[in-house]
Amino acid sequence: MIDKKLLSILVCPVSKAPLEYDKENDELVCRASGLAYPIRDGIPVMLESEARQLTADEKLGKEH
Repeated sequence: MIDKKLLSILVCPVSKAPLEYDKENDELVCRASGLAYPIRDGIPVMLESEARQLTADEKLGKEH
């Protein structure tokens, strides 16, 4: 779980857009850039090189 206050100040380093917490995958998602940043040991890894590309359905906000 990520702190809501922390989530409110974090933005995507690529697009500068707000992030959404994906509890199921334990990652922070940016639909604007199409990237999902992992959370390891409770710490968001905000590096583009560590992020994964979202699928088309994920970008649209649809369930897998």
